[in-house]
Amino acid sequence: MKITQKIKKLFKIIGPGVITGAADDDPSGVATYTQAGAKFGYGQLWTIIFILPLMTAVQEACARIGAVTGKGLAAVIKKYYSKKVLSSAVILILIANTINIGANLGAMAEATRLIVPLNFSLLALFFTALILVLEIFLSYKIYAKVLKWCALSLIAYPVTVFLINHPWRELIKATFMPHIEFSFGFLFIIVGVLGTTISPYMFFWQASEEVEEEKSRHIFNHGRPNLSERFISNLRLDNFLGMLFSQIAAWSIIVVAGTVLHNNGITDVQTAADAARALEPLVNTFPNAGLWAKAIFAFGIVGLGLLSVPVLSASASYAVSEAFSWREGLNLKFKRAHGFYGVITVATIIGLMINYIGIDPIKALIFTAVINGVVSVPLLFLINKIASDEKIMSKHKSGRLSRFFLWLTFIIMFLSSLAMFIAMAKS
Repeated sequence: MKITQKIKKLFKIIGPGVITGAADDDPSGVATYTQAGAKFGYGQLWTIIFILPLMTAVQEACARIGAVTGKGLAAVIKKYYSKKVLSSAVILILIANTINIGANLGAMAEATRLIVPLNFSLLALFFTALILVLEIFLSYKIYAKVLKWCALSLIAYPVTVFLINHPWRELIKATFMPHIEFSFGFLFIIVGVLGTTISPYMFFWQASEEVEEEKSRHIFNHGRPNLSERFISNLRLDNFLGMLFSQIAAWSIIVVAGTVLHNNGITDVQTAADAARALEPLVNTFPNAGLWAKAIFAFGIVGLGLLSVPVLSASASYAVSEAFSWREGLNLKFKRAHGFYGVITVATIIGLMINYIGIDPIKALIFTAVINGVVSVPLLFLINKIASDEKIMSKHKSGRLSRFFLWLTFIIMFLSSLAMFIAMAKS
């Protein structure tokens, strides 16, 4: 009975952190990790272990900012920084998120075509409409439950790991021993892995969703959250579980792609069908294993898209709405937050339109991850400054360990992007 109670208690703690962690492994993440495994085998596997403390520190800081101030990131920037800083941050998140939305919608349509040979445009329009209806007309409480269940689609990759014969000694060594190649191709994927893991939309989303959680629990006192130590402790546990879950899935995707694709001579993921082949060992005892692998891959991409596209559009809308002091929040009905839901709608539709400029959906996902990696750099600097500011965060400002990892993340993201551009110029 005690074990059952502990499990129930854990599920109550699960919230924005786990949802954010699951949304982190969006279609862009799946494509980028698959390409990393296909192109370089286990050569970039070490990045997963290396990134875990970095992303945990960043998302914990974002969650703490939202929880302590009772405001989203854009609202905090607006209150304590200049209009130029605010507009720069909002523009960066809008650009990155809109591109990401478009890439994910395209991937959902393309993955579905593996098993349902319908017109690409028709499928993309269908998913766009479905996501908007769910996001606008479902209450936040129901919506959050839907998001949690979508995350289960990632389980296919960890399961597949244990169905394949791996060179385990080589795999474990690659997990803990860094390997770096100073070539544009290697650095391009490294920036993509960093960008799809430590993404701008996650910063804004988690800060705002902590505020949503506080509103749903009615813990505000005179416009400021009344936080207990237990609340902060649960916030950190929720955040860590979300990031750990995200990185287990990411590690599994690279391993599966490395063993199934790279070790069999497939070193470039060009299409959704190429990416789906990584899951064939999961169903290789079934008749028509290739079709089953495509079906599981399609289900995963669609499930993750349903999870991530609303997060992308909502995080952009939180930023814009907070900047203009509009009513905002998924807890509000459409008639009470026209501007908030308007930004969600416009960002999603513009993202949809990106699919008609002729970029392959799977390649677009990888380019999106790289864009996120570059855009994250200035936003990380800002987050570090806010989280460490006693005037803003009071007794909950970042401690030494948090500041160390936040600055380390900023430096690594900056140097990786710089190295990629230098290598590109030389190639």
